[in-house]
Amino acid sequence: MPEPTRAEAVTETPAAAELELEPAAAAELFGSQIDVIRAFTSNLADQGEIRGLIGPLELPRLWSRHILNCAIVAPLLRPGVVGDVGSGAGLPGLVLAIARPDVNFVLIEPMERRVAWLNDQVDALHLTNVTVVRARAEDARLTHPLDQVTARAVSAFSKLIPLTAPLVRTGGELILMKGEGAQREVDAATKPIRKYRLSDIEVITLGTGVLPEVTRVIRATVD
Repeated sequence: MPEPTRAEAVTETPAAAELELEPAAAAELFGSQIDVIRAFTSNLADQGEIRGLIGPLELPRLWSRHILNCAIVAPLLRPGVVGDVGSGAGLPGLVLAIARPDVNFVLIEPMERRVAWLNDQVDALHLTNVTVVRARAEDARLTHPLDQVTARAVSAFSKLIPLTAPLVRTGGELILMKGEGAQREVDAATKPIRKYRLSDIEVITLGTGVLPEVTRVIRATVD
């Protein structure tokens, strides 16, 4: 049998991506809950790609781009019941539930495998302030209207309004995480804003000087 060529004998395997080191801001944002978020981040790093929750390139930026990007929103939440539409991996729902144990959360997610992950994490992390509901937002049947609703990377603002506003009580708020085009999305949503009676709409930039990438939030009141 002929000797293998050097190209055949040497197979280069790309190095496995390593989890980003915990940024210093994490301890400040999570305070006494830091060990809980460390456990969740470790679980997501270990199982997230296998379970189809995060992409293969996310580990080197998991803390800064995902965990802290969500946590910076926590001060905007009020004690009460907050819904998270399209919770997926738990970003932002589980992260916010960890950061704000004084707030109750309803995580609304239609996909069975993601619901299983969310329930697994609620049990593993002993989160007593989280309920997981398997449903699409438009089909969710909740016992009471929500005080606030969050969502991250779900859809454009104009499409999110009819999915989220009906879930919120009069005087409640939408707290929707967005990218650089947040203001353009607001400008393009005139009709649904009027139809669903939103007021006090503002784009808030969070994390300047604290996070490598700022977080933008559209906040609106449901009248």
